[in-house]
Amino acid sequence: MTFPHRHLLDIERLSLAEINAILDLTERYIEQNRSPNRKSTKLEGKTVINLFFEPSTRTRTSFEIAAKRLGADVVSIPVEHSSTRKGETLLDTALNLDAMHIDALVIRHPENGTPHLVATQAKASIVNAGDGTNEHPTQALLDAFVLRKHKKSLKGLTVAICGDISHSRVARSNICLLTKFGATVRTIAPPYFATKNYDNLGVTNFEDMKEGLQGVDAVMMLRIQHERMAEGEFAVSLKDYHQRYGLDAKKLAVAKPDAVILHPGPVNHGVEIVSALADDPRHSVIREQVEAGVAVRMAILDLLLSR
Repeated sequence: MTFPHRHLLDIERLSLAEINAILDLTERYIEQNRSPNRKSTKLEGKTVINLFFEPSTRTRTSFEIAAKRLGADVVSIPVEHSSTRKGETLLDTALNLDAMHIDALVIRHPENGTPHLVATQAKASIVNAGDGTNEHPTQALLDAFVLRKHKKSLKGLTVAICGDISHSRVARSNICLLTKFGATVRTIAPPYFATKNYDNLGVTNFEDMKEGLQGVDAVMMLRIQHERMAEGEFAVSLKDYHQRYGLDAKKLAVAKPDAVILHPGPVNHGVEIVSALADDPRHSVIREQVEAGVAVRMAILDLLLSR
């Protein structure tokens, strides 16, 4: 299909057909990345800049690898080396880079809506690599790819998203995507991490972990996002939090026997999940998510820049 979008800013404006096209192309890039010759010249002559204003390992590295494997020229600019340290605005920084005749600008920023703002003025394709508590569309796409691989279809699945829901852009993007495909989504969170923002999408929130995990096909664990909280907002000890909301074998026992465990990373072992489950090949697909991260970002850059 011809991809109609110039930017990838969120999940909401993607149709089911467009999401399926991304996931199908991701499958092809998974195979390419597993082959001896991982590189192609598909985007030869294109320039991709990664502009990250928050720390990142998986997302930033996977975007860089994705662009390079497609043959593009890549520049990654960490915030500490940008002119925003000298007082330049984010928009000025982005538009100055845009003026260098680049083809794509991948942006991660702590403020909601930043990639959307840049997209209104930039000539390059803008990719949202995470904006505040708003969205992380490429994470939702790679999660959908892994779920589709293991469960064949997203329709009819029951997926529980557990932990710090209120501060999570990963939760928002996944809820939007999964409900589009007819999956049932539950959120499991203590009152201080719960939100009613998803009630209109039919999402049910549970406070009790075992009740929320009853009969689910997949469990997505989220870390506590301390960096997005006001001082004193999280007043519970990590030990108490883990006891109630940390995933372990006993809590997982009420899910379906073939339930899979996802985590967008970074994983805090012994807080939101015990190490034994995070590393359990019978349930954990966390490493598969990392692998899919490169392939799905290759698919997105291909579709955006080959228009």
